[in-house]
Amino acid sequence: MNWLLDPSVSTFGPDIDRLYYIILVITGIVFVLTEFLLFYFLFKYRKKEGRKAEYIHGSTKAEVIWTAVPFVIVVGIGLISVPVWDRIKQPTQFPDPGYEIMISARQFEWDAVHPGADGELGTEDDFVVLNRVDVPVNEPVLIHLEAEDVIHSFYVPDFRLKQDAVPGMTLQVWFEVTEPGEYTLGCAELCGIGHYRMDGVVVVHTEEDFQAWEAERIARHRGEEAPRVEGYAAAEELEGDDAELD
Repeated sequence: MNWLLDPSVSTFGPDIDRLYYIILVITGIVFVLTEFLLFYFLFKYRKKEGRKAEYIHGSTKAEVIWTAVPFVIVVGIGLISVPVWDRIKQPTQFPDPGYEIMISARQFEWDAVHPGADGELGTEDDFVVLNRVDVPVNEPVLIHLEAEDVIHSFYVPDFRLKQDAVPGMTLQVWFEVTEPGEYTLGCAELCGIGHYRMDGVVVVHTEEDFQAWEAERIARHRGEEAPRVEGYAAAEELEGDDAELD
């Protein structure tokens, strides 16, 4: 078992990891201390010949201490968590997006709606890729998240990102990735019998590769011949099928 997290690749990942390790250290200390006292008292107050057990009503001082100390710890963790939570979850604190996507979750797949040549979502030239989200590196990405049927959960462990998708609501979530690569996308909500196969991938491109990928997708959506870009491996990049917008 590894108690350490895999390296994060999002800009807010280190803040979440820091909170995780603070909580891990505090709970670890409490666990060790509790187990030590348990075995100490088992040994100290074990049955002995000639010693009669005593009835003890309790200690108000001890009760105040073991109530106040956890209270202070929990409130302290909450206070240091607020700025991180606001940065990640409060739309008023989101950075200006460099790229926007609409993601629709349904049993049992992810539909990633990308803007077409006009660069705007919700227009006729939008195109859809199934179970794959392509984004540029080092650029804030804003996702408009929806669910068509039941509650799903957009979960990318390497980004330290998890957001429920709720039917009837459009929720916003953002991230900025610092390392190009392919990262696992999963559903972290038990959404039905096919939940186990509702997986996908987030592909983070360099700026040049993303522009080439986007140009190829737009061309394919229009039924045109994809432009050739030197140094860009189109055959390897074009995984995932286009889907028709409703």
